[in-house]
Amino acid sequence: MDLPLHNGSHQRVLYDAPANPKATIVMLPGGAGDVGIRRDGDLRHDDNFVVRTRGLWTHLGFAVLIPDAIDGDNLRGMRSTPAYAALVGDLVKFAHQQSARPVFLLGTSQGSIAAMNGAAHPGATQLAGVVLTESVSVLGGSHETVFQADPQEVRIPALVVANHDDQCPVAPPGNAPRIAAALSASPSVKVIEVSGGISRSSNACGSLTPHGYYGIETQVVDAIAGWMDQQLSR
Repeated sequence: MDLPLHNGSHQRVLYDAPANPKATIVMLPGGAGDVGIRRDGDLRHDDNFVVRTRGLWTHLGFAVLIPDAIDGDNLRGMRSTPAYAALVGDLVKFAHQQSARPVFLLGTSQGSIAAMNGAAHPGATQLAGVVLTESVSVLGGSHETVFQADPQEVRIPALVVANHDDQCPVAPPGNAPRIAAALSASPSVKVIEVSGGISRSSNACGSLTPHGYYGIETQVVDAIAGWMDQQLSR
């Protein structure tokens, strides 16, 4: 569907939910952010971790909301801006309209910048938590990292996930403790370390590599879902 935004434009989103979802996850893909959501719900680009695992999440009882890039724009360099934080706020508002259940943000790679920025937004206290996976923490071609997205302003529970076998140079797993430490105002921060994955791409930052949890999706989804369940039970 096309979601009206606060600035008068529209955002194409895919919403998928089981009956009576226990929570909604706003999924923020990495890369350029262009998912290619068609009017019939088919996707032109569904390799990204948060996109290709949508069926695993709904099977576990979570609704998922996946935004596309507006007009196919490249989101690199835009995700840490106030304008994009406001867009994430619109997505969260829409998620609450679809279900009265809690809402989480989950970003991967470049999308973790968007998740951090959205969680740092003043209205983000309505969120149940934020999940940052294989976060971009070293400056690269997008000229932004999670550290430019005001981590010190995040005041909700946070989870940082890092794969020991991730070889992406802008998302080194060794920076997970630095990311966690930057979330200084969060009431609770947890780091989950995983390992493994296989590669079908020569690009170490590609989706079908350990950076995108290719081959270990179920393990990672189950670990994140377990953390979310803990937040929901509090």
